[in-house]
Amino acid sequence: MAIIATIMNTATGQPIQKMTFGRMPKPWATFNLETGERVTADRVHVGKPAPGKFIAPVEVWVTPKSD
Repeated sequence: MAIIATIMNTATGQPIQKMTFGRMPKPWATFNLETGERVTADRVHVGKPAPGKFIAPVEVWVTPKSD
């Protein structure tokens, strides 16, 4: 099952983009953003699912250099 995560900017706290991962990303995962910038995850946060829902929200916090 694919994991849909929201990529969050550590500096501003704003979402950058949504990204699909084949499995749960590790806190040291390195990947490319839509802009082509290569970033490393600072932390991965898994929230609680909404009542009656099964899918938990996943946030991957990164620090992009092009801000």
